[in-house]
Amino acid sequence: MLGEITDGWSGAFGDFVARFAGRFGRVESRRRMVSYLRGLLSETERKNGWTLAEAVGDGGPQGMQRLLNHYLWDADAMRDDVRDAVVEHLGDSERGILILDETGFLKKGLRSAGVARQYSGTAGRIENSQVGVFLAYGSGKGRALIDRELYLPKEWTSDRERCRSAGIGDDVEFTTKPDLGLRMLKRAVEAGIPFEWVTADELYGQTSRIRVWLEEHDIPHVLAVPKSQMVMTMEFFGQARAHKLIGELSAETWARVSCGDGAHGPREYDWAAAAIRPWRREGWDHWLLARRSTTDPTDIAYYICFCPAGTSLEDLVRIAGSRWMVEECFQTAKNETGLDHYQVRGYTAWYRHITLSMAALAFLAVLRVEVKKGIQKPATTDLSYP
Repeated sequence: MLGEITDGWSGAFGDFVARFAGRFGRVESRRRMVSYLRGLLSETERKNGWTLAEAVGDGGPQGMQRLLNHYLWDADAMRDDVRDAVVEHLGDSERGILILDETGFLKKGLRSAGVARQYSGTAGRIENSQVGVFLAYGSGKGRALIDRELYLPKEWTSDRERCRSAGIGDDVEFTTKPDLGLRMLKRAVEAGIPFEWVTADELYGQTSRIRVWLEEHDIPHVLAVPKSQMVMTMEFFGQARAHKLIGELSAETWARVSCGDGAHGPREYDWAAAAIRPWRREGWDHWLLARRSTTDPTDIAYYICFCPAGTSLEDLVRIAGSRWMVEECFQTAKNETGLDHYQVRGYTAWYRHITLSMAALAFLAVLRVEVKKGIQKPATTDLSYP
């Protein structure tokens, strides 16, 4: 239970929150930040202003609301502190992975910043919701969320009065989800955090400017793309859709490989890779990777891969399968550190609550570092293209 974990690590909690003390210029706001984090880490089922206040012995939510809405502190600076804490304890320059993904926050009404009738992966359908784009960091030591951006639909950014009423500045313009993701990738690279790979789902993988930027910076990646994605084949100026190129592979090309352990054991699929992009820089390969269900041969996922020459199929599979880490972050943060329990409407307040929830999630990841065990490296299949 969360309470039992944190009760036994009060010293570690004190050291952890001390990282953020300098971001709060007054004693009142600093103490309130500590109380808010304690509330997020408590066993309270719902973690809104009232319940967080009750968890730390306050008579009402006013103090928690002041922290989110009125006190002077920089949520972006604290985000950087959270990222640095995660890297300090989970960082791995050889096996570190950055993972882009989004999650929805179901909301009622029309006044919360960015709320709209839009697709929510949380609900699996179009719902009245906010959507946050996140960057997660994962390694063999653990995983945590290290960056976040609130997506603002065009119906918001085209109505400046509505934006002002939610505390959204006139300088905040419409930005697509992939561009929000790219913004966070750039921040991670500029901060010099240690990682080797980037992975993301179709929304980000099919965006060529993300792939181009990653290649320009020599960043290996395995990005999901739709089956209709056009790729350059190994033929001179040849092009084909992903599903067509994979469909032409022989049965012998496919290999059954586990992409990691799941709740019910190894997550095994059939995998195959086709070489693409005949014009290559020395030392780098391009592949179209395919994952096929072992029970339904029509269920196939596709990935564009950019990697050092000689990268094995097993390594590409490992990276493709690592997206579960961001899903686990979302699940843990929503279930245990109140990521989606907020009751704020303002733009700044959203970033503040989300950052505090990310900090609580990072603290849990730090606590678990000591119990992580090494994973034996599997045998590899050389994918080098002659």
